[in-house]
Amino acid sequence: MNRVRVFLVLALALSVGGVFAFATYNYVQKTPVRTTTIPTKPVVVAANDLEVGAEITRDDIRVIDWPANAVPPGTISNPTEVIGRGLVLPMIQNEPFLQLKLASKEAGSGLPPAIPPGLRAVSVRVNEVIGVAGYVLPGTYVDVLVTLNPSQQQNDVTSKVILTNVQVLAAGTRIDRETDKNKPIAVTVVTLLVDPDQSERLTLASTEGKIQLALRNPLDRATPTTRGVRPAALLGAQATTPKSTAPRPAPKPTVAAADLPTVEIIRGDKRAREVVGQN
Repeated sequence: MNRVRVFLVLALALSVGGVFAFATYNYVQKTPVRTTTIPTKPVVVAANDLEVGAEITRDDIRVIDWPANAVPPGTISNPTEVIGRGLVLPMIQNEPFLQLKLASKEAGSGLPPAIPPGLRAVSVRVNEVIGVAGYVLPGTYVDVLVTLNPSQQQNDVTSKVILTNVQVLAAGTRIDRETDKNKPIAVTVVTLLVDPDQSERLTLASTEGKIQLALRNPLDRATPTTRGVRPAALLGAQATTPKSTAPRPAPKPTVAAADLPTVEIIRGDKRAREVVGQN
């Protein structure tokens, strides 16, 4: 009798629960859905990854709706303002185009738009050693050393750092760093980004001496001043002989021979004058 009563209570509970669940489901289905509209603004973004110097085409861009209250400053809404212009900074997919990332419409594409105002791109010839085994890639920073002999004497051969923290703009004909995941590349020419004064020093160094590139950490912005080194310093000797600081003795006063008494001596047909010595 007790077992039958338990089954009846359980059946009643399941029936009541099913009725309430069905009623709740119908209520939710009939409740109108409220939608909230967020104001948006069209923004031109990159359709794929783009490298420095690339000329933007219609296939490189797309327009998306960006929340109006979170639009980055400097974004572009009209695709015609982007197409045909050169890129001065690399971009990744879905990154919005900004005015500072684009060259002017008159500048074109390629390497020239990537040169900031006031700077120059100077190319120097390198080999596997000078180019740090191929790890001098676009976007890296180097120091420039020169070894030359100003007087053509072996003791005057000098090596010195002439430029520090110089950006590599291009390696060979490549101006992008994504070369097989930053693997070394063998090139014969490296293009450096320098100011006009540095371009003169770099040109003279590569013409009159031998240059060497020293790869540096991009986070290291220090510009130490070096004194240079000569062959004598490599052997632990002083590069120059120090001058003595001891005072020199004063020269003894001299008396002109014409002021001393003289005696004329006649020997046959010869005459001679001798100075009479004074004690």
